[in-house]
Amino acid sequence: MSSPFSDVVVVDAVRTAFGRAGEKGIFWNTRAEDLCIPLLKALVDRNSGFSPEMVEDSIWGVTNQVKEQGGTIGRLIPILADWGWDVPGCSIDRMCASGLTAVGFGSSHIACGMADCLLAGGVEHMGHLPMGFMRDPHPDAEQMLGGPSAFNMGVTAENIHDRFPEFTRQMADEYAWRCQCKTAEAVAAAKMDHMIVPIEVQLEDGTKTVADKDQHPRPETTLEGLSRLKTPFREQGGRVTAGNSSGLNDGAAVVLLMSRAMAEKQGFVPKMRWVATGVAGVDPTIMGTAPVPATQKALEKAGLTMDDMDIIEINEAFAVQALYCLDRLGVAADDPRVNKWGGAIAYGHPLAASGPRLVAFMKGLFAENPDFRYGLTTMCVGRGQGYSIIWENLSRASS
Repeated sequence: MSSPFSDVVVVDAVRTAFGRAGEKGIFWNTRAEDLCIPLLKALVDRNSGFSPEMVEDSIWGVTNQVKEQGGTIGRLIPILADWGWDVPGCSIDRMCASGLTAVGFGSSHIACGMADCLLAGGVEHMGHLPMGFMRDPHPDAEQMLGGPSAFNMGVTAENIHDRFPEFTRQMADEYAWRCQCKTAEAVAAAKMDHMIVPIEVQLEDGTKTVADKDQHPRPETTLEGLSRLKTPFREQGGRVTAGNSSGLNDGAAVVLLMSRAMAEKQGFVPKMRWVATGVAGVDPTIMGTAPVPATQKALEKAGLTMDDMDIIEINEAFAVQALYCLDRLGVAADDPRVNKWGGAIAYGHPLAASGPRLVAFMKGLFAENPDFRYGLTTMCVGRGQGYSIIWENLSRASS
């Protein structure tokens, strides 16, 4: 067992391709558990010397914990991956940030000396289990949350436009277009290849194929096309569209966390170090603003500022939400540090899988930029929360 206050490091981070939710999605005939199992097998294959016996817990974020995603899927995944019965596991829910919370909880668990090696992942099959499926809100919930808009994330984005009119529809569309452009460049340059684990799937017509590319990006996107899209959350005067919002998606991602002492003893190369976590709550009707106080808390704990952040990975639930958060954190919307390989508007947002996806992106970007030192992963959460984690690049020492 490590001593208390251990350095926590990321050894590896992998994900599935992200599919579109629904019958035309690549994972329509694939269960949520079967998105996760190949990721565990890939961690063994990719990391010489790593074995399931090292894992002391399997923490998985899952937003809709019913049907195939119920039954404590965090415990079932290692068993289904043929890792035996000795790896414990649990499932946690912080809605969109469930997976990033799993990473945060796992990091703090190792930091305080309670473990040396953990899995922290997230999975969401929104095609099988749509957002809000089988929920039964308390009769007082709507009033206490500030009104019915708190239950509809698209309307919360419209609310941000209302309260902060300096962020216009045109600005949101321009942000979304840049996201698609950056994503197209990253995909063409094979930036996703090292993190995506190919999975054999059965398509709607019964044929089989290998899912190894994200299904959601639209490289053909133009500003003119975005400007013509309807505003489904508000027909008259709306600004939020399918083009400047993240998608409904299926996917999974997982991070292999270790104490730095264990990683180095076992011969693994730590990629980045956990520095600090911040979590915050805000008015649920403008839930997308919460990354601001969450990030401010993380920065204060780390003794750092936004100027110290060389990479900023913000999950784009909605373009206006990202615009607001970046502005309030003192970052320009087109700052080159932000979502260098594109974001959720292009790749999609399979809820709990998105947080570990951000970590996988951070790992890749740190490796590609050894002169960068610190990075931020942050995201908003339904019901008015934000979650942020700051990381330090360890490739600097070996560069």
